[in-house]
Amino acid sequence: MDPETAHVFARLIGAGLAAGFGAIGPGIGVGLVGMGALQAIGRNPEARGPIMTNMILSIAFAEAVAIYALIVAILLIFVA
Repeated sequence: MDPETAHVFARLIGAGLAAGFGAIGPGIGVGLVGMGALQAIGRNPEARGPIMTNMILSIAFAEAVAIYALIVAILLIFVA
């Protein structure tokens, strides 16, 4: 394998790993937030509004981490 092909291969593998590992944490986090919110609503249905507001805010912060990982992966593909 020539060096240029190896370089392209390494960039693509690195980008795939960055996106994959960067999405694992937020995926687990969103699942745990959803589970906690549904349990809280099940125990106290009157508090649905504030629980949903806090759940959506928490999910947005967790998804921001996944977007950062995607941007790093894109930078690895096109800049590295």
